[in-house]
Amino acid sequence: MKLDPFYLIVDSAEWIDRLVPLGVKLVQLRMKDCTDAELRAAIRRARTVCAAHDCQLIVNDYWRVAIEEGCDFVHLGQEDLAEADIAAIRAAGLKLGLSTHDEAELETALAAAPDYVALGPVWPTILKKMKWAPQGPEKVRDWKTRIGALPLVAIGGLNVDRIDGVFAHGADSAAVVTDITLNADPEARVREWIVRTARFR
Repeated sequence: MKLDPFYLIVDSAEWIDRLVPLGVKLVQLRMKDCTDAELRAAIRRARTVCAAHDCQLIVNDYWRVAIEEGCDFVHLGQEDLAEADIAAIRAAGLKLGLSTHDEAELETALAAAPDYVALGPVWPTILKKMKWAPQGPEKVRDWKTRIGALPLVAIGGLNVDRIDGVFAHGADSAAVVTDITLNADPEARVREWIVRTARFR
């Protein structure tokens, strides 16, 4: 399996409406503190936009809803993984991405036979409080050595100036949130990311 090198993560279908048509090919819908109805409406809206623009949609956390809504990819953190029914996810034909932050989590993730592994935070991140210190790009190389052909996603504190560094250390995809969503011109930033990651496709 090959992931697009530009992995956009957003918290609403509105963002997907705005940014996917610009050429985004891989996007995660990561919604928190929403009702079931809000989540389902957002997933349906996002699926429609992504289908129209040949973009892979990944749903964060809500694997049961992702199955029920006919999605084909889910991403789980370690806490969600511990409670998830991996057999049900696989039986429904969903691909699976997993977050990792340390050695124990990597072992846990690999035991679930995911379709990709994410490592973070590579650099300091303002998105959420993390109990892990920034891993640094060298940890990206270490993780890639350990997982081999499995795609590796680098996440945490990424911006356009750090793109080359993570790919040079073995990442297959660079996940980004705030460098785009907090940018004064998110559309222009997305276009820049697409241009800067094109040679890693």
